[in-house]
Amino acid sequence: MGEQKNQKTQDVNQLLKIRRDKLAELQADGKDPFQITKFDVTHHSQEVKDQFEDLEGKSVVLAGRMMSKRVMGKASFCNIQDLQGNIQSYVARDSIGEEEYKAFKKMDIGDIVGLEGEVFKTKTGEISIHASKVTLLSKSLQILPEKFHGLTNTDIRYRQRYVDLIMNADVKETFIKRSRIISAVRQYLNGQGFLEVETPMLVSNAGGAAARPFETHFNALNEDLKLRISLELYLKRLIVGGMERVYEIGRVFRNEGLDTRHNPEFTLMELYQAYTDYHGMMDLTENMYRYVAQTVLGTTTISYNGIEMDLGKPFERITMVDAVKKYSGVDWNEIKDLEAARAAAREHHIEYEERHKKGDILNLFFEEFVEEHLIQPTFVMDHPVEISPLTKKKPENPEYVERFEFFMNGWEMANAYSELNDPIDQRARFAAQEELFAQGDEEANHTDEDFLNALEIGMPPTGGIGFGIDRMCMLLTDSAAIRDVLLFPTMKSLDADKKASKISEAAPAEAEKPVEKIDFSKVKVEPLFEEMVDFDTFSKSDFRAVKVKECVAVPKSKKLLQFTLDDGAGTDRTILSGIHAYYEPEELVGKTLIAITNLPPRAMMGIDSCGMLLSAIHEEEGEEKLHLLMVDNHIPAGAKLY
Repeated sequence: MGEQKNQKTQDVNQLLKIRRDKLAELQADGKDPFQITKFDVTHHSQEVKDQFEDLEGKSVVLAGRMMSKRVMGKASFCNIQDLQGNIQSYVARDSIGEEEYKAFKKMDIGDIVGLEGEVFKTKTGEISIHASKVTLLSKSLQILPEKFHGLTNTDIRYRQRYVDLIMNADVKETFIKRSRIISAVRQYLNGQGFLEVETPMLVSNAGGAAARPFETHFNALNEDLKLRISLELYLKRLIVGGMERVYEIGRVFRNEGLDTRHNPEFTLMELYQAYTDYHGMMDLTENMYRYVAQTVLGTTTISYNGIEMDLGKPFERITMVDAVKKYSGVDWNEIKDLEAARAAAREHHIEYEERHKKGDILNLFFEEFVEEHLIQPTFVMDHPVEISPLTKKKPENPEYVERFEFFMNGWEMANAYSELNDPIDQRARFAAQEELFAQGDEEANHTDEDFLNALEIGMPPTGGIGFGIDRMCMLLTDSAAIRDVLLFPTMKSLDADKKASKISEAAPAEAEKPVEKIDFSKVKVEPLFEEMVDFDTFSKSDFRAVKVKECVAVPKSKKLLQFTLDDGAGTDRTILSGIHAYYEPEELVGKTLIAITNLPPRAMMGIDSCGMLLSAIHEEEGEEKLHLLMVDNHIPAGAKLY
């Protein structure tokens, strides 16, 4: 097997050398394609096909990437791919000349070419170009993936999006749709009298959301700054300044994990409208989603992962309390205090923390019992005040606020408020957030004195909302993961381990220790089991090597990771493991692990976990350490351990 791999590497290297030799020959002959600065194109491939009746027999000029070539003596066929698709070209020696035909035969798959010729239809009925001239515009020095299998490795697809766009037409279509979706959002809001604005990305106080920020240092001012986690507080300042309807579509940054719905930098759209409330935001959301779907897709009925969602019908509106009662049977109106809330949580196996208040526990019930049922467009209204530090309280019931979250497909798609404009109340809410931060909540907000000053100047009654543009694009393009709608998603650097190694090598000499001399003197391990297990019982445990196909954080848990595994049986296996404190999901994808595969399914956070991954655990200076067992990737999925 090693010999085959070495042979394949040698073959590839030889092919790459041939391409460079071809380029050197062209340059020596004064035909360097990289010196060409311009090529005038008259048509794209789909335009030629759509306008065939008008263009038949006429000359057109196209340019694109050569995706295939069939050389047949004095005449050949090639296929050119451009922005709109691809088109066949018939290239004959008698039409382009003998020297030019020799040059054409030396061109490679992946080369960028300019094509001039007449539009015609072959005997088989395929619209094509009869070439009169073929110009090499750029020499491809790399080799594209094999065309019949395409580019399917998701890690390579995300890292080399440029190759992904070349090889997978549906990927290009997804990002064309994304552009149209954002354009339609702008069209709708501009038509409603909103102004698009821009606010700072580098801020001294990152507020407006419950999230950890990225931190950086500004050398010129010698000041620590943060990347924004929200657009809210600056946009509200503009409402104070009299700009009654404003919105911004921009990148925000949250220092959190990666999974199918989260990327640390993502596109957020926030808007604020003076003299309206959260009901006004519901109406705007409903109308905007319908407009975008109709404009981009031509329909208000969308399908995601085989499930239809109807944007044409009125969206459901339900309070959080009623939703929890509907799906869990617990009536929160009868939960009078924190102790009653904790008792209900224990009864329904809801994990809560000591710092959680009554409203926090209501939200935990909502996440556990309700979210997964909210498939059709739904507004969940009237959240507890504890989880809404920037929202107006309901006058008739100050335990709750005028806030809604918009759900589709079980996902939160938008978050909206009747904005808090009382500076005294806002200061008290900030103080409560500071207390939570002191108790260990790293996502709590900090007091923003300039924002409080703006509120003291006076902000009118205002409705505000934040939309996750990436999730909207996922739904409207039927994309399984957020990385599928981000052209360049965040990925762990391929040389991250090498860099870490270099850093350790560059450390002071006293810190350098050979791997063989790891200090285990402070390590404490559990006593070995003294009770014997007979070999017959032990042999019934089925230990298998499993490959991690996907790993995501379980949204409702801070501890659990959900693994999708190849166990060699041909069907994906799901196992949940409480190791999020030790590993981020993205660093485990592609690893080979060891699992017990014949355990009965165990429900964890509503998900059946079918097996158990093996880890090594020890105690060191009073702290538990965990290492997931990883083995050589040469071991195939399903290999049994004896």
